[in-house]
Amino acid sequence: MTLESINPATGKTVSSHSIMTESKLAKIIEDAASAQPEWARRSFGDRADALRRCGELLRERKQVLAELMANEMGKRVVDGQGEVEKCAWVCDYYADHAEAFLTPEMVETDARRSFVAFEPLGVVLAIMPWNFPFWQVFRFAAPALMAGNAGILKHASNVSGCALAIEDALHEAGVPRKLFRTVLLPGRDVGDLIDHPGIAAVTLTGSTPAGRAVASRAGAALKKTVLELGGSDPYVVLADADLEAAIETCVTSRLINVGQSCIAGKRFILPQEHRARCVELFVEKMWSKTTGDPLSREVDLGPMARSDLRDELHGQVVKSVQRGARCLAGGEIPSGPGCFYPPTVLTDVAPGMPAYDDELFGPVASLIFVSSEEEAIRVANDTGFGLGAAVFTADVERGERIAHKELQAGACFVNAFVRSDPRLPFGGIKLSGYGRELSHFGIREFVNIKAVYVA
Repeated sequence: MTLESINPATGKTVSSHSIMTESKLAKIIEDAASAQPEWARRSFGDRADALRRCGELLRERKQVLAELMANEMGKRVVDGQGEVEKCAWVCDYYADHAEAFLTPEMVETDARRSFVAFEPLGVVLAIMPWNFPFWQVFRFAAPALMAGNAGILKHASNVSGCALAIEDALHEAGVPRKLFRTVLLPGRDVGDLIDHPGIAAVTLTGSTPAGRAVASRAGAALKKTVLELGGSDPYVVLADADLEAAIETCVTSRLINVGQSCIAGKRFILPQEHRARCVELFVEKMWSKTTGDPLSREVDLGPMARSDLRDELHGQVVKSVQRGARCLAGGEIPSGPGCFYPPTVLTDVAPGMPAYDDELFGPVASLIFVSSEEEAIRVANDTGFGLGAAVFTADVERGERIAHKELQAGACFVNAFVRSDPRLPFGGIKLSGYGRELSHFGIREFVNIKAVYVA
């Protein structure tokens, strides 16, 4: 059996990779567990040298890696180049700051000396998605490796080439070959990896159902998990906002990666008093985007990553319309090859519709109109998800209050779209998961926070 990468713009097979045998997988995990203690004994400086060199290699290979993403999952080359640059940044960031983040903290007690130390856990299994095939991996790998852990990457099957390219870059940069490995197997078999006694902890970025399955399996084995799951991010535009600027930002967020982003704005909560203008701006700005070959710099959007994902999204649109939503633009699968889907605008969106209740992982904007700030906040929080949220207003203090005290999400932005940044913690609440990636919070997720007491 093989794992196939299908170019979503053409429908043609890019590559095939043989699925690894159980014995090979077990050997990879055992090798990683045996290599990890020596890596942990290395100085932060030695580990940082490898991470910085990896960042250099990523920058040198930026064009090639961007084209690989375009071919395997449809990301525009220009967006892929930006993703690779961001991965190099996170390598540099943790190379620069890991030692300070993990320096033992002295604590005054009745002991002669007492402190809190941060020691690596061992081998961390990362189960990663296809939508940001390099960034999702490096935001786990950079802090985990700098903390002294080993890493096993189980990437999405359609981006196996990206997974192997990441492994190659890390090895060439000086990370020991046995310490970080990519494993090739279908997602249905990942439970056996979680169960393996050589795996100390698990991190997953994926859907909420996948999160439930991984958490259940890891919980049965009493293994630490971090879960970054789906989102139905609300973007609240208040009546005093600059509507054109706010909606431009909303559309940018909605269409990042063809809408295939957990933290893309999805439910847009807009002022009823400006309904006509908001509708006009959303339709104009969404419908102005061009769709085509992701290798071209002349198009705004590439294809969705797989035909089944495109069909699932379309089914959610159709069901929402059947339940009373109105489609103002898009909403039809285009003819011809490729997994393309047009920028789509739905209005009259209400509870009980997929466009309100569920995550729409594609270029579909759900417009919801409200009559007050209080109603806007209520609607924003009326979701099982809690990954990101944004508020737009001319009154920055008002926006900060709403972001800080009112919106229920792991990341709340004012007059900007939600994005990840190595300097800030990233993660969600409720059905969007638990734990944090990035910043000093992220590197401390996969360490033993050890109390040391010297009498």
